[in-house]
Amino acid sequence: MSRRHTLRRVGLVLFVGNLALVVAKGAVALQTGSLAVESEAINSLADTVYSMVILAGLYLTTRPPDFEHPHGHERIEPFVSLFVAVGIFIAAAVVIYQSGTALLGGPIEPVQSPLAIAVLLVSVLVKLGLYRYCLAVGREWQSPALVATALDNRNDVWTAGAALAGVVGAGLGAPILDPLAAMIVAIGIVHTGVEVVRDNVNYLVGAAPPEELRAEIVQRALEHPDVEGAHDVIAHYVGPEIDVSLHIEVEGDRTLREAHDIETAVVETVEALDQVDEAFVHVDPRQLGEWKADQEVDRLASDDETA
Repeated sequence: MSRRHTLRRVGLVLFVGNLALVVAKGAVALQTGSLAVESEAINSLADTVYSMVILAGLYLTTRPPDFEHPHGHERIEPFVSLFVAVGIFIAAAVVIYQSGTALLGGPIEPVQSPLAIAVLLVSVLVKLGLYRYCLAVGREWQSPALVATALDNRNDVWTAGAALAGVVGAGLGAPILDPLAAMIVAIGIVHTGVEVVRDNVNYLVGAAPPEELRAEIVQRALEHPDVEGAHDVIAHYVGPEIDVSLHIEVEGDRTLREAHDIETAVVETVEALDQVDEAFVHVDPRQLGEWKADQEVDRLASDDETA
């Protein structure tokens, strides 16, 4: 199945799963009055709203290249992820307000409901499944929007677990645990939002990829038998993908055809990395005096030897 169909399918699964959870939690919250369950319902409502944004965003990002966007539309994805973060922060603010009001507002009515326990337990299991599913697909297809969503679902597992503990504790005679659990849910929501923003700002500002990937790029360039060295290696994010430029050092007695073949081989081996979109290689012959020491390249190349 293509990247386009896979990501769109995941977006639809997310929307349907979150919508089902918000309906179930909302109904239980209205019946029981549990703040912990209500906070989880609000969290799921935010998840449902941004699932719609993700579904629309993934539809845009998976369109094929066109004249105005020759590299495709994948670079929209970090913006989709930031919309996810906005929804996460709004949900956290609502939950903090409600739980804080309850804690400061006087006596708290105890909540005793097997139904509340059941819906939160189901939420834990559903969110765990969505986390693993989104993370696997997001990593396989290099989709920052899905990885961001996976992180949110991972934290939803913990927040639903905290809400579950609060409801159980309230039923055992400590009603204050219900709004306290809601507050823990809010903290988890905020943490998720921070993670999403941090990761996707890197995509938007063209940050360097992880060092392991940069080392792999250098090592692949140097493994060609006719490449004597490399320098000025630059790898950076362009949206969720990586562009690479580097200079390779070869002997100056190569014919034009041989130099072209060396360049092509290095480009192909670097672009074979799943995360790399395009590689730009410049050939520097020894006799032109363009070879130069590059400590960063030496360090990254040595990572393979010391591993």
